[in-house]
Amino acid sequence: MNNTTLNINIFEREFSIACTDKECEELQLAAAYLDNKAQDIKAEGKIIDADRIAIIAALKITHELLMLRNVTGFDIDEFRRRIITLKNKVDEAITMKDEG
Repeated sequence: MNNTTLNINIFEREFSIACTDKECEELQLAAAYLDNKAQDIKAEGKIIDADRIAIIAALKITHELLMLRNVTGFDIDEFRRRIITLKNKVDEAITMKDEG
């Protein structure tokens, strides 16, 4: 997998992020989402400090993620465990077939 440097703009600041080619598009989407949240908070006019706006935007996005997990019941660790369990069962079945 090739690594590349991705330049993104969030809240009128440029950042360079090292990532794989596969991650670039998702990181661009994430940066755009974060920037939109920050711009919305700035537009409200209640908070003017850029660092505070960035933290509040990150907090709101984290809250959205946690609420989504609660609603869907999606747990990535449990998902990974299930995949490993299924893989092990398939491997066992293949081994038993080869031995039998």
